[in-house]
Amino acid sequence: MAAVLIHGFFLLLLLMCFSIPPSLQHVSEAEPLIRFKNSVKITKGDLNSWRLGTDPCGGKWFGIYCQKGLTVSGIHVTRLGLSGTISVDDLKALANLKTVRLDNNLLAGPLPHFFKLRGLKSIMLSNNTFSGEIPDDFFKDMSKLKRLFLDHNQFVGKIPSSIMQLPHLEELHLQDNKFSGEIPPLIETNKNLKSLDLSNNQLEGEVPAGLSDRKNLVMKLEGNEGLCGKAVNVGCEAIDPKETGDGLPPPTDGTDNSNRTTINVVLLVISFLMMCCIVVGFIKKRNKKQNAGFRKLDKERPSDVVEVKVPESTTVKRSTESSKKRSGNSEGGSTKKGSSHGKGGGGRGGGGGMGDIIMVNTDKGSFGLPDLMKAAAEVLGNGSLGSAYKAVMANGLAVVVKRIRDMNKLASEAFDVEMRRLGTIRHPNVLTPLAYHYRQEEKLVVSEYMPKSSLLYVLHGDRGIQHSELTWATRLKIIQGVAHGMQFLHEEFASYELPHGNLKSSNILLSETYEPLISDYAFLPFLQPSNAQAMFAYKTPEFAQNQQVSHKSDVYCLGIIVLEILTGKFPSQYLNTGKGGIDIVEWVQSSIAEHKEEELIDPEIGNNADSAQQMLELLRIGAACIASNPDERPDMRETVRRIEQVKK
Repeated sequence: MAAVLIHGFFLLLLLMCFSIPPSLQHVSEAEPLIRFKNSVKITKGDLNSWRLGTDPCGGKWFGIYCQKGLTVSGIHVTRLGLSGTISVDDLKALANLKTVRLDNNLLAGPLPHFFKLRGLKSIMLSNNTFSGEIPDDFFKDMSKLKRLFLDHNQFVGKIPSSIMQLPHLEELHLQDNKFSGEIPPLIETNKNLKSLDLSNNQLEGEVPAGLSDRKNLVMKLEGNEGLCGKAVNVGCEAIDPKETGDGLPPPTDGTDNSNRTTINVVLLVISFLMMCCIVVGFIKKRNKKQNAGFRKLDKERPSDVVEVKVPESTTVKRSTESSKKRSGNSEGGSTKKGSSHGKGGGGRGGGGGMGDIIMVNTDKGSFGLPDLMKAAAEVLGNGSLGSAYKAVMANGLAVVVKRIRDMNKLASEAFDVEMRRLGTIRHPNVLTPLAYHYRQEEKLVVSEYMPKSSLLYVLHGDRGIQHSELTWATRLKIIQGVAHGMQFLHEEFASYELPHGNLKSSNILLSETYEPLISDYAFLPFLQPSNAQAMFAYKTPEFAQNQQVSHKSDVYCLGIIVLEILTGKFPSQYLNTGKGGIDIVEWVQSSIAEHKEEELIDPEIGNNADSAQQMLELLRIGAACIASNPDERPDMRETVRRIEQVKK
């Protein structure tokens, strides 16, 4: 009888354990995160969305990423001016934590004891002021670590040998520190290292052969004058100092070293002064443009305009808020149109609506929601995430307004931080957003309008003059530009599961000179998991088979772009039903298997015999990118390297 009672007790206890609702698990994960939050100071924002009793995986906690929406897997808190001491012990309670990203903050002191978190795959602490030496065995128990970014800090001493013993290390960035001594040898079993940046340190000695001989490794070593070996094309005997009696290198027969030092100091001072002038001039120019821009917009409104079809509720709320401001009841106290582009201007309120456009990039001037509402506009079409409009404002600025309904994962404060980060992006092949408008139900994202529209339209929508301009040289230019832009995004958003996620020809815009600009990138943090599946990366084979996406999913999407440009065919992969266009994956793979690659090339460029070999090289690169198994695809850096080798 006693045995039966004991058995029944344990059965009841087991059932109680399984009946604990997921929300309680999330609450338990909230506690260590709150302790982490309280251990640091925040000077450039807030983490008010982190609150006890709420679910960190509910989509409201800024900078928190979850594995399948169930358990915390990533902490990405950047550009908030964090300072203080990171309490790693508090994070040990997060059993599935894989990524810690705290770059671009004000954190200082020794490297926190992240070795206590043995499950970490990514540590990103770039652009802080961490300092001191790192113990040689610091990383010996972190066998799962793949990405380590400690660049632009103030570390000194030798590079810990335990870093180079990590079996799965893929990316290591230690540039712009004060590391000295020799570079430790890489463990022979590591076949994954693709990116190594040790530039601008004080390293010396011979670069290990295990690094020099790696074919697929992109390595940067400049700024370390004491290094020698094959990797830097410097013979080691050429820099070995012959000791003199006093233990110092013998003096040279000239004054080259002193002269070089003097020149370097002078150049540094000049560069600093020029930078100060540029910054001051930029601030003055920006302020002048903003103030003058509002006056100009008031005077130059045309009478024959068409309104952008923003929901009526938005217009009503704006009218109500405007009347409140005129009557002096607004907390912001500002009545200037477009004034809420700054942090203090009534822009980031909660609730169902917001008062105005929030500027995140003033390179093209400033504007407000009333200016946008009265702009001459036309509908451009509907995409997987929402609809798009072209609007030409009174000052002549043409913009694209994307209306996205399902971008509701982040609360307004967190949304603002992420959008402002996107507003700082600067790359010739990446389109930087200008502004946004926040409502709980939907968001408006405003970007500059490109005169040639999208690659999709030029390739498939108009077989006339524009398509005839797509010569081989132009197509190669577009492919290489898109590749460079994607590499930049993969470096800028390295900790994101999908740095882009929705790369396709409709999201590649073309300037007047056919320079490609990538749009709609880094949207994954804004989207609920169910809404994110509308993105093109979720149509890759790995998601269909294993419900997984990764950086290699972006590589797959880039491969589709390359093949689309070379063949001139519309890929059926873009369509939800798969009906229409051509199954470009099956067509390319079968043609290559039958050695009929030439038949794949668009006839409009196929008669260019001088470039036939380059086209076939690109074709094979595109085919490698669409391999069904993501492990068989090159990563983005390798893909770009191979594309760059294809010359006109």
